[in-house]
Amino acid sequence: MIRLILPLAAVAAILPFNIVRAEDKKTGFIEKVHKDAEGEHKYIVFIPHDYKGDKETPVILFLHGSGETKGGTKQPVEVGIGPAIKAREKTFPFITIIPQAEKRPWSADSHDGKLAIAILNDVEKEYKTDKKATYLTGLSMGGSGTWSLAAKFPDRWAAIVPICGGGDLKSVETIKNIPTWNFHGDADRAGLVMNLREMIKALEAAGGKPKNTEYPGVGHNSWDKAYGTDELYTWLLANKKK
Repeated sequence: MIRLILPLAAVAAILPFNIVRAEDKKTGFIEKVHKDAEGEHKYIVFIPHDYKGDKETPVILFLHGSGETKGGTKQPVEVGIGPAIKAREKTFPFITIIPQAEKRPWSADSHDGKLAIAILNDVEKEYKTDKKATYLTGLSMGGSGTWSLAAKFPDRWAAIVPICGGGDLKSVETIKNIPTWNFHGDADRAGLVMNLREMIKALEAAGGKPKNTEYPGVGHNSWDKAYGTDELYTWLLANKKK
């Protein structure tokens, strides 16, 4: 059962993330390193506390916003889905991958978009994951990245959750069959709000059935409310690829 115990801000303030190296811990928040020709790239993976490697486990790939890019004031785990997991840590059922952008943005053909997919591939090799239950989400810059990676790899995701990040209307035909739940605030930047409303209308016109939550009076930070929604995680688990 997924249950929110404290407001996310309170959880973030009083319960610091206990992140350790992979060799020191098997579950919880773990620091990992992806290695490629360019060097080493650190990322965080959350492994459910009941994970034993004996059954396929659903996966979430989370893309952070621009403020958590390498060199920023906060780490990706501190904003968005990280605090939401912390509030539900003992029962959160998803392996959750939290990479860090190094150059930005997260678009599918960018350095960081490719890095996110490479890290997802690493996790799929190391852990027993459910490839029919692999989900993609992100906020702001990561919300835009969610739309982009969904269009580039439409067969990879059981569902996507873009949050306050603009999408490309030209991609609608490609992603129309992916279960989608979009979140944003109606007091966000006018151009972004208009784009997201148009994305939802275009998906519906193409035959898709997206969910859309627009928070009245909320500006750019709609992610705390979105990731604090217990129904979101139930909805994700209800969507599996056939």
